[in-house]
Amino acid sequence: MLTLIVLLIALALVFDFINGFHDAANSIASIIATKVLKPWQALLWGALFNFIAFFIFPLHVAMTMSTGIIEPQYFNNTAIAAALLGAIFFNLSTWWLKLPSSSSHALIGALIGIGIMQGGLGSIYWDTIGIVVAFVFIAPVLGMMVAYFLILWVPRVHLQDQKIKFYKVLQLFSSALVSMGHGGNDAQKTMGIIFLLLHTNGYLQTDASIPIWVVLMCYGVISLGTLVGGWRIIETVGYKITALKPPSGACAEFGAACVLFIANHFGIPISTTHAVTGAIVGVSAYNKNQFASTNWKIVRRIFIAWLITFPAAALLSCGVYIILEFFA
Repeated sequence: MLTLIVLLIALALVFDFINGFHDAANSIASIIATKVLKPWQALLWGALFNFIAFFIFPLHVAMTMSTGIIEPQYFNNTAIAAALLGAIFFNLSTWWLKLPSSSSHALIGALIGIGIMQGGLGSIYWDTIGIVVAFVFIAPVLGMMVAYFLILWVPRVHLQDQKIKFYKVLQLFSSALVSMGHGGNDAQKTMGIIFLLLHTNGYLQTDASIPIWVVLMCYGVISLGTLVGGWRIIETVGYKITALKPPSGACAEFGAACVLFIANHFGIPISTTHAVTGAIVGVSAYNKNQFASTNWKIVRRIFIAWLITFPAAALLSCGVYIILEFFA
């Protein structure tokens, strides 16, 4: 039994690692696109602040993931394995298609699918799911609004200037905030799954604290994933949505970071991808020419990926569960 638990923890960390390189684009794509940092420097920067989130955020999101999505009694080791594998398959598929989808929503969708299969609709905490689904729309809109109002304060003459050192320094700070927000939200989702696994196997009670070794391990692995970098998605976020300069990049990152810090405070598992994409569109809206030149075809593809994430991940996890049960 102990060997199985170790293997399932390892599988959770695989998801954590993929989450890191899949979502690395969220915090570093703009500082690469604006040439504030070289790619390898940006990866180190993002990975560092992913881990620094350990010192900043309480584990509210982790507890939501472990006991606030599905009633824990409906989970066993097979169900947890199926949920993780379903989310991993979905993430790898969207990475291959260069789509910045939500690793968070892939995992939540997988949990929902397994929960319904195991215990029916009554096994789901629909009030929590309602908040998560609401933030599919709130996160990008709020990121868009904050970024738009921030860029109103930037002198027009600076918006097209690549050489203003103040905004380059500001963008370093803003990207660090996004990386911290990303680590504080996304690493905690894996912590929640490992907590659920330990609880299911009788090692922890539902009111127990998450062991520090779990916390450090999850922050470390997601940082390592960010360090590897998902270049296919970095290309989409940094270059294919709209052209970014240091002032607009900084405003977009501050907008996204604002959303992430709010979500982390209230324990809401949200998509960093949604917040960042919305904020990038927000800064493009300031200039009508830039807004018109925004690649709306890419934006539509991203939006469609957001809509299908929950059901697709749920179906994948259910399919994996059936296969695992067949061979069990």
